[in-house]
Amino acid sequence: MAGTADGGTHDHDVIVVGARCAGAPTAMLLARLGHKVLLVDRATFPSDTISTHLIHPPGLAALDRWGLLERVVETGCPPIDTYAFDLGPISIIGSPAGEGFEASYAPRRTALDKILVDAAAESGAEVREGFSVDEILFDGETVTGIRGHGKDGATAADHARIVVGADGLHSSVAKATGAVGYAEKPKINAYYYSYWADMPMHEMFEAYDRGDRAFAAWPTNDDLSMVICAWPMGEFEANRDDIEGNYHATLARAPAFAERIGRATRAERFLGTAIPNYFRKPYGPGWVLVGDAGYLKDPITAQGIQDAFLDAERCARALDDVLAGRRPLDEAMRAAQEARDTKVMSMYEFTAEFATLEPPPPEMQELLLAVSKSPSARDEFARVTAGVTPPEEFFGHMQERMSPGHPTRPG
Repeated sequence: MAGTADGGTHDHDVIVVGARCAGAPTAMLLARLGHKVLLVDRATFPSDTISTHLIHPPGLAALDRWGLLERVVETGCPPIDTYAFDLGPISIIGSPAGEGFEASYAPRRTALDKILVDAAAESGAEVREGFSVDEILFDGETVTGIRGHGKDGATAADHARIVVGADGLHSSVAKATGAVGYAEKPKINAYYYSYWADMPMHEMFEAYDRGDRAFAAWPTNDDLSMVICAWPMGEFEANRDDIEGNYHATLARAPAFAERIGRATRAERFLGTAIPNYFRKPYGPGWVLVGDAGYLKDPITAQGIQDAFLDAERCARALDDVLAGRRPLDEAMRAAQEARDTKVMSMYEFTAEFATLEPPPPEMQELLLAVSKSPSARDEFARVTAGVTPPEEFFGHMQERMSPGHPTRPG
């Protein structure tokens, strides 16, 4: 057992609360490094959760590093090698390829999360499913463990040097510790989705922008396609009593797509969500936040899964330094926070702007028109939305190309 500063013992080096796309990889990576890890989740796996499903190339690269990509591909979700954006008067179709991968994948969370939880267990982490955390334990201001109960009602208290909150928007760890938020933005859109059978997607991600409405579609497991619609939060209350009607009214703004869905069969119920945008300081005495618990943004660019993967790697490296005595927690996690924010802040701002569904200003319309006329620029735009190319790099390059006298300025 790991020693404590007061000469006592901990049950574990790390307890991870939440076993999905951030928590399970964090537990897996720490266990692979030889640390004693407990991973808990109130769910039992496989189980579903609200998600965009998409894993862009940077997320696939992480799965590949962990030796799990083949398992995900074997679930039968088809590759998505083309991203198509129908912006009304402008269409941009490109490839998301990057980091050695030509396509993205969109596995159902029933499949993906089970793979991640099993990998954590195989790596030596103790996995406790069906366990609800009732209380975060403290010694003074320092988090020391958790108390909770299983589905049979049996209670348990566990202690660790560090407790990791990987439990999303409503994180019990973030709430108990008063984790401070910053760069916050309100909820922008309401999103509703379902799965459709008999609707071939041709290995393509399709997105449509129609004024104050948007929708997108892509293939997932079991020959199903996911179709998601968005409308502004200002219309949430007015629309909530007729989700199906407003969903189809949104699709009707692209008649050809509406005709396709009219020939398809809805396979499951509608699911909905509206997501706030925030960063939280992801650490304090005895505790750390990872994934959505520490950083969350509107789902319109579908970055959540790969963000969780990369944050898990970042967090695991920092905590390994802490547990090995190479750096104190404050120093290691401050560096991890700075690295996270540097990596994702521009996509955070780009996503929030993209999600407003406001008509782009004239200079942006001119830029997007130029993008639509250039095969290389179309691919680069797709890579921006896939999180491969930073937005500021792409738009800076395009603005340079648009300047008078530039040799590659579109005619």
